[in-house]
Amino acid sequence: MLSELQHIKDTMMAAPRRLLEIVHCGKVIYLRGIQIKRTLSSSCASCRSIASDVAARTSTANPVELLGKSYAPDSYSNVTKKILSKVGENLHNQKHHPLWLIKERVKDHFYKQYLGRFGTPLFSVYDDLCPVVTVEQNFDRLLIPQDHPSRKKGDNYYLNQTHMLRAHTSAHQWDLIHSGLDAFLVVGDVYRRDQIDSTHYPVFHQLEGVRLFSNHELFSNVHDGESFCLFEQGHRTPHKQEVHTMEAAKLLEHNLKVTLTKLVAHLFGDGLDIRWVDCFFPFTHPSFEMEINFQGEWMEVLGCGVMEQQLVNSAGAENKIGWAFGLGLERLAMVLYGIPDIRLFWSKDERFLKQFHVPHMDQKIQFQPFSKYPPLINDISFWLPSEKYSENDFFDIVRNLGGDMVEKVKLIDEFTHPKTKRISHCYQITYRHLEKTLTQKEVSSLHQAIQEAVVQELGVEGRF
Repeated sequence: MLSELQHIKDTMMAAPRRLLEIVHCGKVIYLRGIQIKRTLSSSCASCRSIASDVAARTSTANPVELLGKSYAPDSYSNVTKKILSKVGENLHNQKHHPLWLIKERVKDHFYKQYLGRFGTPLFSVYDDLCPVVTVEQNFDRLLIPQDHPSRKKGDNYYLNQTHMLRAHTSAHQWDLIHSGLDAFLVVGDVYRRDQIDSTHYPVFHQLEGVRLFSNHELFSNVHDGESFCLFEQGHRTPHKQEVHTMEAAKLLEHNLKVTLTKLVAHLFGDGLDIRWVDCFFPFTHPSFEMEINFQGEWMEVLGCGVMEQQLVNSAGAENKIGWAFGLGLERLAMVLYGIPDIRLFWSKDERFLKQFHVPHMDQKIQFQPFSKYPPLINDISFWLPSEKYSENDFFDIVRNLGGDMVEKVKLIDEFTHPKTKRISHCYQITYRHLEKTLTQKEVSSLHQAIQEAVVQELGVEGRF
C-alpha cells in the first residue's frame, strides 16, 4: 500500500511531428493524405510502416476535423491520433465509472451544502463544455505570461497556433464569469504532454470551483459588516493583493478553506489531518495547496486561492472578489478506491467496471486487482541531436505507437562523451497490457517501430 501511495503522491498533472496530424473519417484514418484502414492501427507492424510512410511525405498536412469543426494545421500542430481518439469519451459522464462517482459525490455535496435564497443550489455545474479552446482562453485570460513555461509546445496539445485542447478546466473561468455566474463547478477532460508511469496520463479529468462575493455577501455575517469594504489602493503582500482590504482577503481565504475542508471530509470521512501549504499560481494570490494525511502519508489533493482581481475585473465583475480551486478526479479516485494504475480508468474490462456498479454513490469501494500480466522490458539508447531535445516529444512517440501497451518509460542512464561532449540517453520501456499477456514478438515489433520513429521524427542517432 505504501508503494502505491508513493506513486499516487506524484503529480498527475501533464516538438511537432508530422506523424501526428490526423483526421478521422468513418472507417478510415487519413494521415497527411495517406489513407490507412483503421483496423491496421492496432498492428505493431503497421505502426512501423506508418512511421516510415509519413516521414517520407513532405506535402502540407490536412485540416483536423474535430467535434464538427475544422482546424488548419500550422507549425504549432502537435496533436496525435491517440489523443484525438480520447476526445468525446467523457469518462466523468459515464454512469458508474469511478470518475463519474467522484464527480457526483462532489456535486451532491455542493448541491446540499450551499443553497440560494429560494432553496435552490447556489452552484451550477458544467460537465460537457467543449475541450477545444483558444490559446487566449487557456492562457491569456488567466494572466499567464507569454514566456511562462506552461505555454510550451512540449507540454500541451495544440491544434494550431490559436486553438488547443484545454490544459485545465480553468480555461472556462473567464467566460462563465463574463456570462454573469457567481458560483459554479466545471468538470472535464484536460490534455497535457507528460511522462509515462502509473500516475501520469496525457488525458485526465479536473473539477474546478469558483465563487464570487459582493461586499454584502462577504460581510453579511460579520458584526457591523456594513463598515467593511472589499477594495483599497494598497500594496501587495504575501497575504493579499494590492486592491483588496486585509479584512476582505482574510475572510475570503477563511471561506475558501472551510468550504474545501468540508468537501474533503465528505469524501474521505471525518477526523482527517489537513495542512495548508503556500504556493504560486499565475491566476490566484494568495495561493494554497491542501494536503491530507492519508494512511500515514502527506498527499496534495487540490490547489486553490483568491482569484486575481485583474482577471475578475476583465470578465465584468468589477464589484466582486472571489476564490477558485481545482482538483484531479483521477488522483482522488486512486486514493479513495485503491486504484494502482491510471491506465485502468480507460479500461473496458468488465472486471474493472463492474466493481463500481454500486447502489449508492457514497458506498465504500476497495478496488480488487485482477491478474497482473507479466511485463516485458526493453531499453532504447540514442545520441541527442545538437538542437534542443524535448523529452516529452519522445514520450509522445512512445504513447502514439505503444498506447496502453506501455506501462512506464524511465531514463536510466545519461552519458556525455568525454571528447565530443555529445549526450546519450538510455530509457527503459516497460511493456505490460492491462488485459492480456503480450508476446515477445509483438513487443519486439513495436519496439523496433519506436526506434525507427524517434530517429525519423526527433533527429536522434540510434545506439540500437
